[in-house]
Amino acid sequence: MTYRSALLNVMTAAAQKAARGLIRDLGEIEHLQVSKKGPADFVSKADRKAEEVLRYQLLKARPAYGLLMEESGGTEGKDTSNRWIVDPLDGTTNFLHGIPHFSISIALERDGDLFAGVIYSPVYDEMFVAEKGLGAYLNGRRIRVSARKKMNEAIFATGIPFMGIPDHALFLQQLQSVMEVSAGIRRYGSAALDLAYVAAGRYDGYWENGLNPWDVAAGVVLVRESGGFVTDMSGGNGMLEGGGILAANSALYTPLKKLVSKTKPPET
Repeated sequence: MTYRSALLNVMTAAAQKAARGLIRDLGEIEHLQVSKKGPADFVSKADRKAEEVLRYQLLKARPAYGLLMEESGGTEGKDTSNRWIVDPLDGTTNFLHGIPHFSISIALERDGDLFAGVIYSPVYDEMFVAEKGLGAYLNGRRIRVSARKKMNEAIFATGIPFMGIPDHALFLQQLQSVMEVSAGIRRYGSAALDLAYVAAGRYDGYWENGLNPWDVAAGVVLVRESGGFVTDMSGGNGMLEGGGILAANSALYTPLKKLVSKTKPPET
């Protein structure tokens, strides 16, 4: 990548600074102070520290922008056109178990449109970046969604609902429908990285129900700028409003959507 905008420089620098603390804490996982935020949904001291670093760095560079952050919620800025959407640690449960698959996700929403996204995998030092109209890149190399066209050759990613999250029966139906026609399904525990991997052509598609804006905002930009299709589960634009998410290349988007949309929870 010969050109990176000032905006992406701000975002990548913030992600790298927050990542240093996460890497340190990962090496001392047994010493983390952990509290339960909900059933099987944890927030750690590392999570909070990373969020504070990101808040400081992003507002230092763009003090008038608003913020939407996983732990501390939303803050309106003087510049009402621009809002950072931040997940300081996507894959918290992986992190707390010492599994090195987690990420930092930063998106910029401009006038209601997702404009730029950065997803950083600290352990593997993989920096995925995208800005509207400029394409998507991984460590400076242009990335694109996969070119596979056959479901039986495709690998898909998803997120499995855990304790306290509804729609287990719906998910199992979706899983069965995709399993029957695909080469495989993966569940790695970081929605942001799942979307980044779709953008890089590692996965051919991804779907998940009931996510939060900070889980998907940056990934939406990456998939779009890498030539993929990304919508909510009904084919609309409600990814940030809890409508779930569906992402794939142009050939596999429609067949994947048909498979996961035709299912419905069993009647009780």
